[in-house]
Amino acid sequence: MTFVATTDDVIEPISAWDPYTRGCPSRDVLDQIGSKWAVLVIGELGRNGACRFTELRQQLAGVSEKMLTQTLRTLERDGLVLRTVYPEAPIRVEYELTPLGQTLRGPLKALSDWSVQHIGDVLTARNEYHDRTGKRSIPR
Repeated sequence: MTFVATTDDVIEPISAWDPYTRGCPSRDVLDQIGSKWAVLVIGELGRNGACRFTELRQQLAGVSEKMLTQTLRTLERDGLVLRTVYPEAPIRVEYELTPLGQTLRGPLKALSDWSVQHIGDVLTARNEYHDRTGKRSIPR
């Protein structure tokens, strides 16, 4: 059995990490990697390798500079993205997936593929919901 140290330096078996339990750190990780922009950043870096901020922003249509910055910082903090600063004039900064970040490529690609495969079904369900209830989709 594998053991890990918790935030209180108490050793617990990995099986004790349960995202359905309040306060479990794995729940926070799910929140972070499950966000729309994190999924897209990880996917883009997985497809194209190291990328500059402006390149990422161009590829991720609709992301604000602030949101992309926050997302990259969070992914870097969690060990999923590596930020490399090259001491050139002007300074060049690149982002790439770490080995840990690379392990997310498969699961996130599966979710992305599912969303593309089933978007027709989801749109049909939304229309049926609207027809049945008179309510539009829940606003974001």
